[in-house]
Amino acid sequence: MKPARKKRLFFIVFLVAGVTLAAGFAMYAFNQNLMFYFSPTDVKQGKAPVDKLFRMGGMVVEGTFKKEPKSLKVHFDLTDYEKTVSVEYEGILPDLFREGQGIISRGKLNAGGVFVAEEVLAKHDENYMPPEVAESLEKAKKKLDNKAKNNQQSGITETTK
Repeated sequence: MKPARKKRLFFIVFLVAGVTLAAGFAMYAFNQNLMFYFSPTDVKQGKAPVDKLFRMGGMVVEGTFKKEPKSLKVHFDLTDYEKTVSVEYEGILPDLFREGQGIISRGKLNAGGVFVAEEVLAKHDENYMPPEVAESLEKAKKKLDNKAKNNQQSGITETTK
C-alpha cells in the first residue's frame, strides 16, 4: 500500500471513530436529561420509576395543603380525579399555587410512595392547562363518566326485569 493511501485510510478511520464517539456522548447526554410525564394514576399503578426524576401533574386536592411551621416544607395531594398521590415540597411555591389548581411538579417518587418534588409549576392564567395534565384529566373524566353510565344502565335493566 502506498503511504498516501495509508494516510487517507487512517484519516477516514479516525474520522468515523470521532463521529461515532461524538454521537455516543450526545445520546448519553440526551438520555440523562430526558424526563417523562406520569399522571397520579400512572404513579399508583407502578408505571413511574422510584428514585428517578420525572414530571407529574394534576389538580391539587382541596383541603390537603399543609405547611410545616417555621419551615418552607409543604405537603399536599395531587389527583387526576381517578387516583391521588401525596406530594412533599420544600421551597417557595409559585404565587398562583392554590388548592383546586392544576400544577406540574418535577421530582422523585420515594420508597414510601410519596412524590418528593424539586420544582412546582402552577398554571399562569385561568384558561391555561398544561397539555399533559389536561390529557390525563380528560382520560380520568371519561373513565368516570363511562363508569357512571354503566352503573346507571345496570340499574335501569335491573328495575325493568
